[in-house]
Amino acid sequence: MRIALGGTGAFATKHLDGLARIDEAEVVSVFGRTADRTEAYAAAHGIAHWCTDLDEVLRRDEVDAVILATPTQLHAAQAIACLDAGKHVQIEIPLADSLADAQAVVAAQQRTGLVAMAGHTRRFNPSHQWLHNKIRAGEFNIQQMDVQTYFWRRTNTNAKGEPRSWTDHLLWHHAAHTVDLFTYQTGDTIVAANILEGPHHPELGIAMDMSIQMKTSNGSLLTLSLSFNNDGPFGTFFRYIGDTGTYLARYDELITGRDEVVDVSDVAVSMNGIELQDREFIAAIGEGRDPNSSVQQVLGCYRVLHNLERQLNG
Repeated sequence: MRIALGGTGAFATKHLDGLARIDEAEVVSVFGRTADRTEAYAAAHGIAHWCTDLDEVLRRDEVDAVILATPTQLHAAQAIACLDAGKHVQIEIPLADSLADAQAVVAAQQRTGLVAMAGHTRRFNPSHQWLHNKIRAGEFNIQQMDVQTYFWRRTNTNAKGEPRSWTDHLLWHHAAHTVDLFTYQTGDTIVAANILEGPHHPELGIAMDMSIQMKTSNGSLLTLSLSFNNDGPFGTFFRYIGDTGTYLARYDELITGRDEVVDVSDVAVSMNGIELQDREFIAAIGEGRDPNSSVQQVLGCYRVLHNLERQLNG
């Protein structure tokens, strides 16, 4: 599978690291915002072709698929361009920063019949996969998920501490991970959702703190706290409170509520969630099937985010 990579930032590199462990994958092109940075990135990672123009990438016959790790505001338009050019596409989370744009990507996928997948990595982390398997086997039912997503982002920088050309968002990016995971794990429909936000940053123009509550039709609850004001530890911490136990998950690690380590090493072929996500993308293309985390499957998440944003806007 010959892949073009969009972006030269932290998550582009995470995908490169994952793809390097997949025999069926080859990164043949990378495109970025500036020529100097993109050329240096291609040289550092041994990528033969580089450019600053997505259209140039899409004209290349050697490209089968594209992974977009580009600024959020570009995701929908770039994904649609990829599909219209006959290229399968994986879009890093979030799929879009509006419901209308997310729906437009779904429409493009349905029109072209190509594989279009959103990077909802939590579906693929071994810790969450282990719990998903337990839920499907009828051995665990979620009473409440208590989730904390905490970062220090008082300046416009990425995960590597480098300046960003765009602004991140707690609701349309970081809440998307948990809203999708909550519905995926419960297998249920959200019937109630509420949101509160703190003051907006005077320069970034976004809320730096946020609190979200949700309930599914079978009574499962979600309590989600998000902050860009948190001075460590960083990341997202998930507490699953269920009818047969309590589990705490952080990326690819899982422990019980009694601090017992759960071995999740045999859940999948890797402990790397991004690699597993990329493996699913490549496998779905090869097998001609709908991938886990397809754009259709995650669209409900963006409907919920849209409704929450409407609450905030009054």
